[in-house]
Amino acid sequence: MRVLITNDDGIDSPGLAALARGAVAHGWTTVVAAPATEASGTSAGLTAAEDHRKVRVERRDLPGLDGVPGHAVAAHPALITMVAAQGAFGDPPDIVLSGVNRGANVGRAVLHSGTVGAALTAAINGARAMAVSLDVGLDLDVHHHWDTAIAVASGLFDRLAAMPAGTVLNLNVPNCADTREPRRASLAEFGSVRSRVKHTDDGTIGIATVFVEGELPPGSDAALLASGHPTVTPLRSVTEDLDLVFEPS
Repeated sequence: MRVLITNDDGIDSPGLAALARGAVAHGWTTVVAAPATEASGTSAGLTAAEDHRKVRVERRDLPGLDGVPGHAVAAHPALITMVAAQGAFGDPPDIVLSGVNRGANVGRAVLHSGTVGAALTAAINGARAMAVSLDVGLDLDVHHHWDTAIAVASGLFDRLAAMPAGTVLNLNVPNCADTREPRRASLAEFGSVRSRVKHTDDGTIGIATVFVEGELPPGSDAALLASGHPTVTPLRSVTEDLDLVFEPS
């Protein structure tokens, strides 16, 4: 299997290097291409054009990845996976692994995630893909158990490789030392963390991230993750709505 590793936290993220090392340890031919700077919340955005729609790419050596090509790309992660499918970083990848993201990607808010957007874009371009996220919460000063995320993710590698092209899995892993089998979860309407808008008097809008109180939907990714279970949710990219009855006038 030829594998592309990307993310939305940027080329210098330790989660990116950890995921690449996991792919190499699994015996896969691995290439890393990730945004040169953080690109969180970019969904499947394709912003990148610089001079005459050229995208700047810089070769990088990543820790613990001798011999693995690394590319810092001045682009959003979805564009990276799109051009990878067209041979921008060598032969098109069979699998795209996106992450490990610093923070969970749960609920319908995955729509906005650059981590998930990269996986969805890879899938519509013929690859199998998995987005991997570590639930570190809002306190980024805590110890990050990257090894736990890689252990859980690598347990799904062979199953992902055996799935049809276009498959997308969204994996979330609790930030702890315990490695547990992931459980299939539905998408919550909202996660345990949401954005709140604060209006100001200076013509700006402030956005704060807060914890949401109340019971999370049983069986949802948000609820299972909060109770300490890794969660995996198959996702489907944009498709037409065959259930909606609509006739143009």
